[in-house]
Amino acid sequence: MRALRFLSALAAAIAFVHAAHAQKPVFETTRVEGTDNVYVFRYGGHQSMFVVTKDGVIATDPIGLARPQAVQTYIDEIRKVTQAPIRYVVYSHQHFDHIAGGKPFKDLGATFVAHRRAWERLVQMNHPDVVIPDQLVDDRSAITLGGTVLELSFVGRNHSDNSLVMRLPKEKILFAVDFIPLQAVSAFAYNDGYPVEWEESIRKVLAMDWDRLIPGHPFAGGLGNKQHVKELLAYMTELSAAVKDAAYAGKCWNEAEKSVRLPKYAHWANYEQGIATNIRRLCGYWGRGF
Repeated sequence: MRALRFLSALAAAIAFVHAAHAQKPVFETTRVEGTDNVYVFRYGGHQSMFVVTKDGVIATDPIGLARPQAVQTYIDEIRKVTQAPIRYVVYSHQHFDHIAGGKPFKDLGATFVAHRRAWERLVQMNHPDVVIPDQLVDDRSAITLGGTVLELSFVGRNHSDNSLVMRLPKEKILFAVDFIPLQAVSAFAYNDGYPVEWEESIRKVLAMDWDRLIPGHPFAGGLGNKQHVKELLAYMTELSAAVKDAAYAGKCWNEAEKSVRLPKYAHWANYEQGIATNIRRLCGYWGRGF
């Protein structure tokens, strides 16, 4: 049942993302203002970061699930910036909508990097369109290439149990996928996630030294900042407390889904549908203990 709910919510979320970007070009590549080497590649409603150095390129999520043209477009966009070899591809987490389609990068000689638990899951699932990582990260690691350092940190369980936060310390830029939506209520991120631990992982992100955040989905458009992340944490803690009260009063699931609301966040993208699925997950946590 939870799997069916997840798939339903995921399909709705993908439809929402596509609708939100229907008026935009299918893809675009933008250089992050104030840098000469950090770029955001967007295809549809997914985003990846790539970093250009004198010794090669560090790319992230291929975002090629069921759309191989996106991966070739990604490579073509990198080639418009540099002919330097693509040395690394770093997976944000195990979910296929972000990491599928990487074979063209592998064919170019890239080394694939992911959290150890992501590697364990991917080996078990053996998806034909997902490249198995070559290098593994536990709690912390770093890639140093051409004078650029990219820190890779595991900040705890949230949307998954293997999400990596990627930080460029010199540029003070962060890349974090799915567990930090900007000014949007994710309709599916809570499903099968880890609600209370998620809040702690966000606190760890806030404690890091960074100024701008590149999200994995461009809901609000542009880059995020720490105020955006503080607002997300406030939404999560307030909703969790409200659902906890409802659960202990015996109102989960249906009554809570209809009655619990946080009006001050109603202007966020996907608020009404997203909050209902968030409440459903929290009802499972506070009301049933899972």
